[in-house]
Amino acid sequence: MDRFARDYRVLFWEEAIPTTHHLPYLEFHAFHGTTVQAVRPRIPDRWSPQDQAAGLVGLFDQMLALNGIVRPVLWLYTPMMWPVVQHVDAAAVVYDCMDELASFRFAPAALAGLEAALMASADLVTTGGWSLWEARRNDHANIHAFPSSVETRHFATARTGLAEPDDQAGLPGPRLGWYGVIDERVDLDLIAGLAAARPDWSVVMIGPVVKIDPASLPQAPNLHWLGQKSYDQLPAYLAGWDVALMPFAMNEATRYISPTKTPEYLAAGCPVVSTPVRDVVRQYGHLRAVRIADGPAAFVAACADALADAPADICTEADAVLARQSWDLTQARMAALLDRAVDRRRRPAVPRPRRARPRPDVTICGAGFAGAVMARQLAEQSGKRVLVVDRRHHIGGNAFDEQNADGLLIHRYGPHIFHTNATEVVDFLSRFTEWRPYAHRVLADLGDRRVPMPINRTTLNMLYDAGLTGDADTAAFLAARARPVDPIRTARDVVVSAVGDDLYRLFFEGYTRKQWGLDPSQLDPSVTARVPTRTDTDDRYFTDRFQAMPRDGYTAMFARMLDHPGIDVRTGTDFHDIDPADRGALTVYTGPIDAYFGHRFGALPYRSLTFAHETLPQRQFQPVGVVNYPDPDVPFTRITEYKHLTGQDHPMTAITREYPSDRGDPYYPIPCPENQALFRRYQTLADAEPNVIFAGRLGSYRYYNMDQVVAQALALHRRMMAVPVHA
Repeated sequence: MDRFARDYRVLFWEEAIPTTHHLPYLEFHAFHGTTVQAVRPRIPDRWSPQDQAAGLVGLFDQMLALNGIVRPVLWLYTPMMWPVVQHVDAAAVVYDCMDELASFRFAPAALAGLEAALMASADLVTTGGWSLWEARRNDHANIHAFPSSVETRHFATARTGLAEPDDQAGLPGPRLGWYGVIDERVDLDLIAGLAAARPDWSVVMIGPVVKIDPASLPQAPNLHWLGQKSYDQLPAYLAGWDVALMPFAMNEATRYISPTKTPEYLAAGCPVVSTPVRDVVRQYGHLRAVRIADGPAAFVAACADALADAPADICTEADAVLARQSWDLTQARMAALLDRAVDRRRRPAVPRPRRARPRPDVTICGAGFAGAVMARQLAEQSGKRVLVVDRRHHIGGNAFDEQNADGLLIHRYGPHIFHTNATEVVDFLSRFTEWRPYAHRVLADLGDRRVPMPINRTTLNMLYDAGLTGDADTAAFLAARARPVDPIRTARDVVVSAVGDDLYRLFFEGYTRKQWGLDPSQLDPSVTARVPTRTDTDDRYFTDRFQAMPRDGYTAMFARMLDHPGIDVRTGTDFHDIDPADRGALTVYTGPIDAYFGHRFGALPYRSLTFAHETLPQRQFQPVGVVNYPDPDVPFTRITEYKHLTGQDHPMTAITREYPSDRGDPYYPIPCPENQALFRRYQTLADAEPNVIFAGRLGSYRYYNMDQVVAQALALHRRMMAVPVHA
């Protein structure tokens, strides 16, 4: 909420406090160090429950009036608040469902009914973890999982040798600790068993005792109940722990929890031992720093194993996971969802007469190559009713082209050059377009000259005045400069093994760093293996048998492909906003695979692009379609001039500069081992998802060319026809 307070005025309405005063009133308290304002309603303790409820409604309206607030965003953590605010004309209603509250001890009888009413009225629902999201995913059309994030810098101070608090400093080591609310979710018998099994260990328990009798807490000489501590104090306590504990009881109250303390413990550098809480196992169980133990004996053994691990060995892997779980990233995602929810309320959809068309057989997310090809094949070859949705307001995905304001045909998302060796792909696409032959050529701008790219004989002669005349002497020239690397592990290794360090620095190092935001030594070999080195004078960028551009453009080709009576296309529609009941029995998902699962394990890294389009009052700007700029001091990577690609005759010309970015729409999956490891976790979920097919560059997390995406879609459809998918 402190992060939301940067853009919103945030009032935090707390639970009502009884007062002996004869009238209700409000207290306002500023949270220390933040602009979030706490509001504490005080209600006469002599009033009846009905009068107290009415009094809260009046106080809430009074709070809005005093602060001049009109149409607030209502953000609710509990359905019990819904009767107090349901009358308010809200900009949006958010239900932040943090737990299965109805399963808690002493849950009010009215809670379930109020939650159903709140769900029906909410514009956005978020859940505090993945298990809860899975249980509720069909209860709302706009529901998203947000497992606990972490203030890494705050908790990482525990690694810096903080002085321990006095009530812990004198305890003998090793120390095993817990902090959090101590209630029915904590397995007190497990804690007692741990202390009894290892009297040489100090077990530290920090937190308030709630809903259980303090007299029921187990006691032992090495078991220390230190009471509640402030958030600011926690790193100092963590600094003295050798193992952090999560001894949750496995009951209804813990079935859907996603403990905040897991990432906090890891940020502090502590190994973690947990009972098999479902979300902990799924999200962190693969880490060496986290051990899962079921039962007292296994829990004690896991603690012993954790004590044997050196903290330096376990932190690197955990830190990579935590880097994707900051509260800044979480708040940014939540803010984007909230903005959309507010926008939908501000501009409600115009009611459309319902079509007679029945529910589709197949729903396809994405109207790019993968989605459009699958749609055509499913409608035409399999006789399916297909609904294609795309959150953008156009078809064609990143291959979308359009006429700009000056009548020049441009590619909105950068140049797309079609080339392939696959006859099947050409035959399929040729049904929807005629072709304009086009051989793509690229120059590299080196400041004082422009030379062909990929590197060929002409390039070398221009650079070194080498006088090379044939393939043999060119190969020998390159071999003399090559520095073989064995084994080849990175994109850098590929290049220096083929052409040596000089040409690597000149053409690849700066360009790759700009394009990917990483040094080539951090990237998979496939990144630079895509750009060959030639010994002849062939200056075409691609050597495929078929190279051409759709004569009328890509968008026209997509329009014809999707023009079928069995296909319904809805642009400007987010797949995730569609009620599951309105989707087909089969889903083809071509969006980011991590987005489908709500970024459960953290976001898969992608590289994005920003495009600066410009019309120039001249017929031609550069001699070829694309000029690369490998110099790291030049902020963009390349300039495209579209008339070379389209063959358009026009007195002016259109160019685009490309600026790589780590923010924006996902374009390129970043190929490196840790990202592939994260993808494999999502792939495991995808393999288990019934009647959902993941396809395309984003659905497969692979750097596919256009023809490869088409070939993949055709192959997927063939397999579906061989093995039908049933609801």
